[in-house]
Amino acid sequence: VLLGSGLTVLSQPLMYVKVLVQVGYEPLPPTLGRNIFGRQVYQLPGLFSYAKHIVKVDGRAGLFKGLAPRLCSSAIGTVVHSKVLQELLSPPWGSCPLSGQLFPPDSSFPLQPGASKKEPVSSLEQVLKETSREMVARSAATLITHPFHVITLRCMVQFIGRETKYSGTLSAFATIYREEGILGFFAGLIPRLLGDILSLWLCNMLAYLINTYALENGVGSAPGSQAPAPFWGIQVLLLLPQVSTMTEMKSYSQAVTGFFASMLTYPFVLVSNLMAVNNCGLAGGLLPYAPTYSSWLDCWSQLHREGNMSRGNSLFFRKVPAGKRYVWE
Repeated sequence: VLLGSGLTVLSQPLMYVKVLVQVGYEPLPPTLGRNIFGRQVYQLPGLFSYAKHIVKVDGRAGLFKGLAPRLCSSAIGTVVHSKVLQELLSPPWGSCPLSGQLFPPDSSFPLQPGASKKEPVSSLEQVLKETSREMVARSAATLITHPFHVITLRCMVQFIGRETKYSGTLSAFATIYREEGILGFFAGLIPRLLGDILSLWLCNMLAYLINTYALENGVGSAPGSQAPAPFWGIQVLLLLPQVSTMTEMKSYSQAVTGFFASMLTYPFVLVSNLMAVNNCGLAGGLLPYAPTYSSWLDCWSQLHREGNMSRGNSLFFRKVPAGKRYVWE
């Protein structure tokens, strides 16, 4: 919990800038710069320019708006995830109690599929079981902590209109309940859940396929071949560094598949965050930044038509798309 809280504090400015970009708020005009290929293009402000603008307006403390509810969400989510996973690993849900957790709480990437002390590669059935347990645990944590997530986003978006409507976590709960009822706490929940589940399954299955069929098949000699008895010991010594390298490659494959899955499911994150602040009484959730969406599917379709499904995915080298309009001060 303490480690997760520390990472949450460190990543708060990054998330703050990302949310404002996702909403479509551009406080600074585009500037002429060069892309990664050296060509001159008009670029929107990047992470550091955006952060400097926030510091100029609100000071350094302004970079940490919405931190309190986000810390609550992180701590509660970690506890819920751990407790649910323990219940699923205990009889009658699990076949037998297992020592340790299959997945670390709130980790960015799942455990190496099938990693265990007894077997180097687990069966597909075990991967499916572990992923199913993780899906239930993550979904439960997301469901319980989503109200804090909504408050976090709205505290950040207040920067656009300089509002103070959501000034504290407890008062924010009262405001949302008074104006929107219980459903207001779960705005944007469906696309967030769908994105998390799709990302988890995609990441785990891709990692399993790569580790099983691409990496494992390259270890050892061909089927049926065996070294002569006098050279058997030498062969074992030669395979030791290869096994170590294979373990590292598997950890790299998890990072690659996790990044690939997050890229594919990013539109769900964008739509969820936009729905959480849409038409909530804040300037950032109204025109000219966003129309009033009837549902998250309506939000998805409008973003798709505008070509904005990846808005906010990158905070560097943000080229101004041709024919797009942005609102800046």
